[in-house]
Amino acid sequence: MAKSVMDLPDETKELIDINEWDMRTLEGNRRFLELKAKSLPSIALDGELVYEALIPGQEELTAEIRRRYQLKE
Repeated sequence: MAKSVMDLPDETKELIDINEWDMRTLEGNRRFLELKAKSLPSIALDGELVYEALIPGQEELTAEIRRRYQLKE
């Protein structure tokens, strides 16, 4: 999942802050529980679990990021 996010176009990555949590750490486990995730990989946007146990295509992920960004403007 991290690769999917890192491979986003630069103009999309400029709209977001990317954080990756390692499930082998206490912080990673806490974040997983906060999001109420049930499986990996998972992607949260704006603190909301959006993708879980599936890797979205670049077009779908980019569209969702842009949609959420436009709602904030």
